[in-house]
Amino acid sequence: MKTWSLAFCLGVTAAALAATKNQPPQPKPETIAAIELFKKTDPKMEALFTNATGYAIFPSVGKGAFGIGAAHGKGEVFERGRLIGSASLTQITIGFQLGGQEYAEAIFFENLAALTKFTSNQFAMSAQASAVAAAEGASRDAKYQQGVLVFTIAKGGLMFEASVGGQKFKFTPLPIPVNPLVKP
Repeated sequence: MKTWSLAFCLGVTAAALAATKNQPPQPKPETIAAIELFKKTDPKMEALFTNATGYAIFPSVGKGAFGIGAAHGKGEVFERGRLIGSASLTQITIGFQLGGQEYAEAIFFENLAALTKFTSNQFAMSAQASAVAAAEGASRDAKYQQGVLVFTIAKGGLMFEASVGGQKFKFTPLPIPVNPLVKP
């Protein structure tokens, strides 16, 4: 009887592990919280998350400046709502600027060409010219520019800025799971 009980428990555990292994990867809790923050700030943004070909979410970007500024953050990238990888954001600016700030950033991709440009690490942008401050109703009037639409939400800090610079991104795809039953 003990042998059958042990075999049953091992079988159930193995089945549970196999089922977990086949589950699609899940976004990090901070990514989910940032998505909810954007939707709460502007409920009409739900349509962007639903209809965009893809989007990148950077839950926490830290920015500091004293003449020369720098910002950095890590996030996750989605295609049609499915997590496909991670990304890092780096920004360098020069000009009159002083302070420190934390913000969340959402980048929406209107079409596959824009998403592919991002995921092939060929995407950079001028942050000051392109980002829209997320607020109620902001998404209603926002328009894609070259297939991309960017929103930011200040989360803390104070920044005085009149600068020129841009953001650069590095995408890392999720590893493709290997099926041990399929021979290469």
